[in-house]
Amino acid sequence: MANAKQILNANGVGLALDRIAHQIAERNENSELVVIVGIQRGGIHLADRVRDALQKIWKRSVPLGQVDVSMHRDDHAQRLLQNIQPTSIPFDPTGKIVVLVDDVLFSGRTVRAALDALTDLGRPKAIQLAVLVDRGNRELPIKADFVGKEVPTALEERVEVRLRENGAEADGVHLVRP
Repeated sequence: MANAKQILNANGVGLALDRIAHQIAERNENSELVVIVGIQRGGIHLADRVRDALQKIWKRSVPLGQVDVSMHRDDHAQRLLQNIQPTSIPFDPTGKIVVLVDDVLFSGRTVRAALDALTDLGRPKAIQLAVLVDRGNRELPIKADFVGKEVPTALEERVEVRLRENGAEADGVHLVRP
């Protein structure tokens, strides 16, 4: 890809996710309350990796779920085809510290939709947000609690997260310019 610049290689992705997991563990002394929820689609595999890292740190099982935000988005008119994915929360989020995990934080609209979807299922004690890349350009007042890498971008640029689980040859994050 001629207009793509790698901003994280496979090692960088791994280090960023490990750092996020350690920050989550440091911030949440009561590990029994923490559950991880990946936002469909980009956050699912990252949530799984963060959960694995937390289980090594805490030496106990950490519940994992996934949430689809398609029906909670505020831009249905702009999206012609809804690609609805499963929501699977195999625990009651009420009273839990839910760590939402996504790949890229941009406008904040996906996170807002995830908050709506999650609170439809229960009333968490707290919701924290972990993202691999924060690219700025927020449209809503949403800020991540845990960030792997901050990458200021122009509106016309894209951030692509490529993961082995999705068929990529190697993990990586690329900034794509038009």
